[in-house]
Amino acid sequence: MTDHPLLERAQQAPEQPGVYRFEDARGKVLYVGKAKHLRKRVLSYFARDLAPRIAAMIGRARRIEFVVTRTEVEALILENRLIKQHRPRFNVLLRDDKTYPYVKITTGEAWPRAFLTRRVLDDGNRYFGPFLGRHMAARVMDIIRTRTQVRTCTLEIDGTAPRPCLYHAMGACLAPCVAGMTTPEAYAEAVEEVELLLDGRHEELRPRLETQMWRASEQDEFERAARYRDLLQALEELSRGQHVELAGSGSVDVVGVAGDGRDATVAVLLYRDGRLVDKREFHWEGLDQPPDGELMSSFLVQYYEANPAVPERVEVSVLPEDHEVVADFLRGLRGTRVTLACPQRGERARVRDLAADNAREAFRLRFRHPRRDVDRVAEAVGSSLDLPGPVRRLECLDVSHLQGEAQVVSLVVWENGRMAKGEYRSFNVRAGQGADDPAAIAEAVRRRYARRVAESQPLPDLVLIDGGALQLAAAHDALAELGCALPVAALAKRLEEIYLPDRKQPLQLGGSHPVRLLLQQVRDEAHRFAVTRHRRRRKARRMATQLLAIPGIGPTRAQKLLTIFGSLDGVRAASQDALAEAVGQKAAASVHRALHEAVAP
Repeated sequence: MTDHPLLERAQQAPEQPGVYRFEDARGKVLYVGKAKHLRKRVLSYFARDLAPRIAAMIGRARRIEFVVTRTEVEALILENRLIKQHRPRFNVLLRDDKTYPYVKITTGEAWPRAFLTRRVLDDGNRYFGPFLGRHMAARVMDIIRTRTQVRTCTLEIDGTAPRPCLYHAMGACLAPCVAGMTTPEAYAEAVEEVELLLDGRHEELRPRLETQMWRASEQDEFERAARYRDLLQALEELSRGQHVELAGSGSVDVVGVAGDGRDATVAVLLYRDGRLVDKREFHWEGLDQPPDGELMSSFLVQYYEANPAVPERVEVSVLPEDHEVVADFLRGLRGTRVTLACPQRGERARVRDLAADNAREAFRLRFRHPRRDVDRVAEAVGSSLDLPGPVRRLECLDVSHLQGEAQVVSLVVWENGRMAKGEYRSFNVRAGQGADDPAAIAEAVRRRYARRVAESQPLPDLVLIDGGALQLAAAHDALAELGCALPVAALAKRLEEIYLPDRKQPLQLGGSHPVRLLLQQVRDEAHRFAVTRHRRRRKARRMATQLLAIPGIGPTRAQKLLTIFGSLDGVRAASQDALAEAVGQKAAASVHRALHEAVAP
């Protein structure tokens, strides 16, 4: 990164807190971030070891812009606003920002109405909620619509309507749309009843409704009395079923996160008065970011800006580095202190683990279908290595020998998400005598793919070599000689660097990157298979060498004896008659005498 065109601009960044913005050559925003010290933070993007997602972003970036703020909290707020405005490709973006429903009473109007909304605005009206759980908001709204006399329509009220609607006939609306049907005082009283109901002030509302019910009954206004009776019944029903309270005493949200470095899931468990009342899930596909504190910080800010009913406590499975700044931001939304913590012991730690378990299970159900996994991994390998398409079949080669003795090149096959052991092959190479690994690789590659092409057999989407630049060049040249344009890469053991033919510097993927883990798994299997075959060949060669020292035993007879009796010990244990059946009487006598004299005291 020392020659990156933006390095000089980064060195000139302000030293105050603020927000920075990376843009590409066309001015499109790639990434928005915040910092306590802008210069230090921006310069960190030009270090040697970067996560693949950040390295890809820096590779495309051509401009950096800065906005200085007074505090970190101001930077956090501005960062969130810019993320929503520009929707940068490399930021964590909460796409599912649907909030919980509220009941809105338009107290700013002459004839207020009630309806459900998911947006809380500073518009002078009253909002009640949020209503958690699946059906609570619908139940509350149904009570307002059918058992109170506040309107729920969208009509412009000017008193010129010719007749009231069906809700008035049902006793569910005072019909302010028709002149003379009600008075402002009576309608305000009905609105106040709904506000008491939504405020949860049921003990204050209940005697009031009972008094009005008996008064209406004494005046023979039985329909009006029946309406108050129904509202009292609805009040009892709501009191029994309403386990959810507004954000306040005893309100805790517990947030768990899970992911594999590419996809991620966040689960939010909502507790009110000790009861689990709801769970929400959020998923990101192709995020290319580990489930760490940075992801948690971005999620919390965006989630609670969309759902401003912030609880007293927010407990998380991973504590963000800037947790104090996030807590100050949440306090600004709530208006009182908010505790942001990652519990380490006791009951709260158990609930934290429960949220993490929910996140992992939701992640598994969303992203871990076998067929989907195969497609995703195939596309990830192709994308990470800049290949023309996904990698569904991968063949890996490795060399094993002992100072050049008994050189073996193994070939293992990974196809559609699993190792195809029935297609493993090994090559007893003759080139590269004297521990010349590149020559051995080149011979095995020529033999393997010349035959595959001649027999019209399926070719791999990627050939992986265990080694570095020299082994890669040998395999690439061998394929070029065959006229076989197969993608090829090499994985070096020391730093797990990936060498590619058209890339000057090796590719470095993070330790938990799924592509790196897959390539390591296949390479290790190729190494295991190569070592096994090398040891078997070396043992056979050494046994054959001892037999060849016996007069009358050549390579053919030595191989025949080892094939029939299995090993040198088997030949030694065989009787002379059994040996004679294999190689004849004269040779059998020579073998029997030589082997038994060798072990005589």
